[in-house]
Amino acid sequence: MSGAVCPACGVAVVPGYVKCPKCHRPLPRFARNSISPVGGTVVTEKTRSWPIIAIVIGVVVVVFIGWQVKKAFEDYRTNVHHVRDAGVLTVEPPTAPVPDSLNESLAAGQTQTPASAAPKLHAEDVAKTLEHNLKNQRLWSTVTVTGDHVDVRSASCADGAMKPAIEIVAASFHAAGLTKLRCVEQSGGVVFSRDL
Repeated sequence: MSGAVCPACGVAVVPGYVKCPKCHRPLPRFARNSISPVGGTVVTEKTRSWPIIAIVIGVVVVVFIGWQVKKAFEDYRTNVHHVRDAGVLTVEPPTAPVPDSLNESLAAGQTQTPASAAPKLHAEDVAKTLEHNLKNQRLWSTVTVTGDHVDVRSASCADGAMKPAIEIVAASFHAAGLTKLRCVEQSGGVVFSRDL
């Protein structure tokens, strides 16, 4: 077994000593040999690397969630714009081809009145539309038609967005034959009333 020699007194020292056993002077430190003095198979320690697959999956999930949030926000904005731009409800009359017999009678100079007139708006349909629009704006309400007036029952009657939402369909209620609209609290108190 080879060892170090004390530079001060020249005594051979077994490896591992820090000081000389005879003169107690510190021994110089020598660089360690890369070969294990014990012998046997040397096992190198593996360095841990980040799992790349987990990082890629995480990035894909974050991108997907961001895309879904963006899509939901755009759908919400589109829905709000449709509610604001809805305006007066109009019902287009169905367009049917004119029969040849009517064309012939008109060509012959005979006048004929059409059998069907433009369809009339139904107050219940307008009320359902208003109720749907108010729910989209988070102004939870129940809209009911009674006789010639309509009641909007809501806890949000005093909300600033309630009157503009009602203004959008006021002309449609008038066209359906209604004359008065009231916004009523849940307790039954009338917050505001207007003619149609």
